[in-house]
Amino acid sequence: MAATLAHRQCRPDAPALAADALPGLLEQVAGWRIDNGYLVREFRFADYHRTIAFVNASAWISHAQDHHPDLEVAYARCSVRFITHSAGGLTENDFICAARHDALVA
Repeated sequence: MAATLAHRQCRPDAPALAADALPGLLEQVAGWRIDNGYLVREFRFADYHRTIAFVNASAWISHAQDHHPDLEVAYARCSVRFITHSAGGLTENDFICAARHDALVA
């Protein structure tokens, strides 16, 4: 049985995905959407403390996977955007990290 996205590890050589592969992966990360070539989701929280706790956990995931999102942080929300610049588009790494971020709030 294949591991779920959240249990996979990012690969430094991950190739850009073909457009027809995106819908199947997008189904596995509810709440995420593709916007301007980025994989994007906005997370909402009760207060700033919880938002920053999420940001810190995001930083830990990013460091461990060596795959870093763009974050936009406000009082009670954090917008997360993934793309693999070195591959010139979305890779499985972006979906793996999206699934790991989902696990933070599950």
